[in-house]
Amino acid sequence: MHPRPLSGLRVLDLTRVLAGPYCTLLLADLGAEVVKVERPGTGDDARAFGPFLENGQSAYFASINRGKKSIALNLKEDTDRETFLDLVDRADVLVENFRAGTMQKLNLSADSLCQRNPRLIYAALSGFGHAGSHTDRAAYDVVVQALSGLMSITGSGPGQPVRVGTSISDILTGIFGAVAIVSAVHGRTESGQGTVIDLAMLDCTVAALENAISRYATAGVAPTPLGTRHPSITPFQAFSTADAPIVIAAGNDALWTALCGCLDRDDLVDDPRFLTNGDRTTHHADLETELGTTLAGRSSHQWLAILAEAGVPSAPIRSIDEVVADPHLASRGMWHTMDDGQGGSLLTAGSPFRMNGSSPPLSASIPGLDEHHQEIISQWLATDSS
Repeated sequence: MHPRPLSGLRVLDLTRVLAGPYCTLLLADLGAEVVKVERPGTGDDARAFGPFLENGQSAYFASINRGKKSIALNLKEDTDRETFLDLVDRADVLVENFRAGTMQKLNLSADSLCQRNPRLIYAALSGFGHAGSHTDRAAYDVVVQALSGLMSITGSGPGQPVRVGTSISDILTGIFGAVAIVSAVHGRTESGQGTVIDLAMLDCTVAALENAISRYATAGVAPTPLGTRHPSITPFQAFSTADAPIVIAAGNDALWTALCGCLDRDDLVDDPRFLTNGDRTTHHADLETELGTTLAGRSSHQWLAILAEAGVPSAPIRSIDEVVADPHLASRGMWHTMDDGQGGSLLTAGSPFRMNGSSPPLSASIPGLDEHHQEIISQWLATDSS
């Protein structure tokens, strides 16, 4: 497979802030030519979000817009509007994450653009979708985490919900968006026709609730926050040691037996409270007490070494600086340095995609507002001479 399998795919990117830009970041990393259409003067809202590099550029913006090209167009002004429509005629994909109805108000609806370019794949990423009873409602990640139920199962206990520590609803929507777009591109090779994609942040977050829905459907009781504990696998959580917490995931009976051996607690293997995973889950409080008492006797490093030797899945709870220093992630190519164009640099996460043993080559450039205007016009709108 080519290291940039989407090479040759032309994407018009009208998105801003996070969900849409993350979607188009994935496409750009995989080789698509992503042209970011921005407002003259200010551009993507994220250009004003901190933290900032020494030259004043937004590190937030840089981390999710690498490898894209920027053109500033005022879609309410006739000349820029015509330029935009000419670009639409030559695009494979258009991605926007405006509130539902915004593109219609600009007389740039999905229907009208797809009539101009029947092969166009039009992807609309919004908070609540373009069909339903709340399509005009504004959405931010924290709002969607609350409405989706995700926040109700995240936290240390009932009545103490917390936001997931990253804007996961935005990120999920970006990932689902990229999958939908690539699927539509594949489908177009057969049909020759484009696709209109309607993705809602709320839908995407609900789709990622894993077993919370099935637990409610079978038990009739709404799940609540469990801290680090898993609702149906035990032990599968964080435990305190003499100096720092660690996580232990003994996901089957064999691992449970191995864990007991590591702790010199073979008595627990035949304890009727803990014979099966179901028993251990039912009596999780007793189990936590038994394991916690033993684990408190040694340091986290000591226990992690013992558990690793026995093949029991476990890990320290690392801080971000510890993650950045991880040699395994470095060996996987998961760190990428951006160039601010003035001698400065910015460390960002690399691409998780590995194909045929290698990651796609990533751009180090941070697109300046309207930086690629003439390049885009000349390359996309050049008159065929043949």
